[in-house]
Amino acid sequence: MKKELPWLTVPGGRMRTTLFYGPWQCRREFMNQCQMQCASEGYVLKGCMWLADLKFDWEGSLILLPVDVEAGSRYGIWHCCCNYPKLTPAQKKPLRDAWDRVRESFRRDWSKRFGEWPVDDGMSWPGHHIRDLQHGGNPTDPNNLFPAQPDVHGVFNEQYPACYDGKAPWNAVGADLPYTDN
Repeated sequence: MKKELPWLTVPGGRMRTTLFYGPWQCRREFMNQCQMQCASEGYVLKGCMWLADLKFDWEGSLILLPVDVEAGSRYGIWHCCCNYPKLTPAQKKPLRDAWDRVRESFRRDWSKRFGEWPVDDGMSWPGHHIRDLQHGGNPTDPNNLFPAQPDVHGVFNEQYPACYDGKAPWNAVGADLPYTDN
């Protein structure tokens, strides 16, 4: 699935964020980084899930030369399913409460940086916690959250247990780029 956000005015021009949603198997680079992350924290890697790619397009002009320029970049979002312990409902509740308290301000801040937080039929898309709250993810860290289309968010939540259990396809390396831009 692909979601283009509206153009956003930024210094020197304008920027557009496009979200591409998986989940896909992690490419080798992501799997290697997960191996290192889990090991550095004292855990074992069970699987890796590539959740989304954020594509940034920029149009503007150079300050020193009056030349129009177009540029862009990509940012992959993946989740390392280390063998983190599951929290009890009582342990998870304060994390959920913290997210509930900052949800709206988080969406406003995200919108200022990347373009309007996606909305369908008047309902804001859920914020997906990359390291989920059930496994101790930070509920308010901007690097642990991104907007997920509701159906895709459901798929993420459905597939996380298989990733944490080390089941296929999340326990194997996938393609370098599993989607096309078109």
